[in-house]
Amino acid sequence: MAALTSVAMAAAAFVGTHFLLSHPLRRPLVTRLGEQGFMGVYTVVALGTMAWMVHAYSAAPATVPLWDVGHGLWVLVTVIMWLASVLLIGSLFRNPAFPDPRVGQAPPPHPAGVFAITRHPMMWSFALWAIAHMLVFPLAANLVVTAAILVLALVGAALQDRKKVRTLPGFWPEWMRRTSFVPLAAFTAGRVSAASLWPGVPAIAGGTALWLAASWAHMPLAGVAAGIWRWLG
Repeated sequence: MAALTSVAMAAAAFVGTHFLLSHPLRRPLVTRLGEQGFMGVYTVVALGTMAWMVHAYSAAPATVPLWDVGHGLWVLVTVIMWLASVLLIGSLFRNPAFPDPRVGQAPPPHPAGVFAITRHPMMWSFALWAIAHMLVFPLAANLVVTAAILVLALVGAALQDRKKVRTLPGFWPEWMRRTSFVPLAAFTAGRVSAASLWPGVPAIAGGTALWLAASWAHMPLAGVAAGIWRWLG
């Protein structure tokens, strides 16, 4: 129990400090330290709390899985991780959430690709990663860490919307109207067409390559065969 408490404390520190530094504390710290100084503090805190979480997780003893994990779950998770990889790679191209002085100088584009699926493809890729690892590794310590990543991703995305509405008032509210937070909600509401959902060749090719490489690396790094390598191996 003490080991699990340590994991929970570390995970809470990792998530909590990220939210504090990204939102209420960012402006006063930038004013006092400058942008570079703030980034230094942010990096040290993020790496420090992550190291604490990794250490606590590594030190936690293995527990009894909370449910059985069969082939059906592995098939589902394999598909989820492929989608997460496509969303992650697709989010690196023409993402209006990235810092860019040109964003806001023109009306929002018609959402297409991964942004027609969700306006937060990167955050949802992290959320899907967390859900997938919850499903196939249902140990107490892992559930705590993956729940922390899930909260960080989805609450962080919601807070990003609030921040962007303030900083890009002529762009972001309209971008929010055209897109959706929840994947495919804009499509089901009729705001985007089925053709707009095609992620594009770079996202598909890059995401598939990432998915294959990352799932292959599970065996040498974690001793667990993942993805299609569970069956090909």
